[in-house]
Amino acid sequence: MIWEVFRQEEAGDRHTHCGNVHAPDKEMATLFAQVQHGRRMQTNSLWVAPKEEIGEVDAEDTEFGGTTDKSYRWAITYNNIDASFAEEVAESEADQEEHAEKRGGT
Repeated sequence: MIWEVFRQEEAGDRHTHCGNVHAPDKEMATLFAQVQHGRRMQTNSLWVAPKEEIGEVDAEDTEFGGTTDKSYRWAITYNNIDASFAEEVAESEADQEEHAEKRGGT
């Protein structure tokens, strides 16, 4: 049976795939993973999982994040602000200044 091995270098890091081992059961797979993959570099933790139990979902199978428009997350989106929005911002700033003067601020 083939077991996939994932290694974590330091606590808090993510586990990354580092190879596989051939073993009849989980205990032997863990031991082989320690010997083959845990001693080569600094290792905080190892995961072993049966190869048959590891599934994959890639871009062809699904759209990650759905179809929601999340362009607002990118600053480049704000380079083409329409005129009505710019007017709204100017009015809002003027209102804020007016209220600040009434309160005795700057």
